[in-house]
Amino acid sequence: MKVLNTELYDKGFQSAISDALGLLKNGVKNLIISPSDANVLVSARTNANLNEIVTKFYWNLPDGMPSVWMLKWKGAKKATRISGYAFFEELIKKTSDTSVQHFLCGGNLGVAEKLKGVCESWGNSNVCGTLSPPYKEELSEEELKEIAEKINQQNTTVLWVGLGAPKQLYFAHNIAKYTNVKLIVTIGAAFDFHVGTVQKAPSWIESSGMEWFYRLLKEPGRLAKRYLKVVPQFVFYSIIDR
Repeated sequence: MKVLNTELYDKGFQSAISDALGLLKNGVKNLIISPSDANVLVSARTNANLNEIVTKFYWNLPDGMPSVWMLKWKGAKKATRISGYAFFEELIKKTSDTSVQHFLCGGNLGVAEKLKGVCESWGNSNVCGTLSPPYKEELSEEELKEIAEKINQQNTTVLWVGLGAPKQLYFAHNIAKYTNVKLIVTIGAAFDFHVGTVQKAPSWIESSGMEWFYRLLKEPGRLAKRYLKVVPQFVFYSIIDR
């Protein structure tokens, strides 16, 4: 079902985990999954190039209560929020006793390696590699091929990308041309949330739909411009959809 013209997964969190585990047992290749918040949905609605990319993703997950409310209003009664933070944790735990190999790509220097330690604390020792890509908006084809080679050499099953949106969306789309993995999942700030470098909003704030305001208070310099633009646009386009 669509929200702001983007098709969102509408069967709920546990169903998404179950379906993802099913995909890992099949011969799929380079399927991209994106937990997409209001920022992503608005960007895809207003940017034709990004819209074309997001439309090609295997799943866009409703990462935000406003999207869930819209889905439910349109009749998707089973829809629940599926954040990158929760999706990552659950899938890591569910694959701890399997042969699924995880590669962590993103975060500032050292963050991915710390996240590997978090995965091990959950009982999963199948993180086959970590990498912090060069910090720039767009990587060259040679750089993408070099990164993909490192990922493929580790027999990676799931590539987790934490570069922030929209950068990680373009990265996932471009790296998929060269990787040989089953799933590529973009989880943004989940890298920092899980290692504790950025404080996650309490669950009651998340369920109220005010997580954006909480994060704005925590990081006003970085997020003020984004949220002051995105929130009114999300409301406006939601009204247009209705």
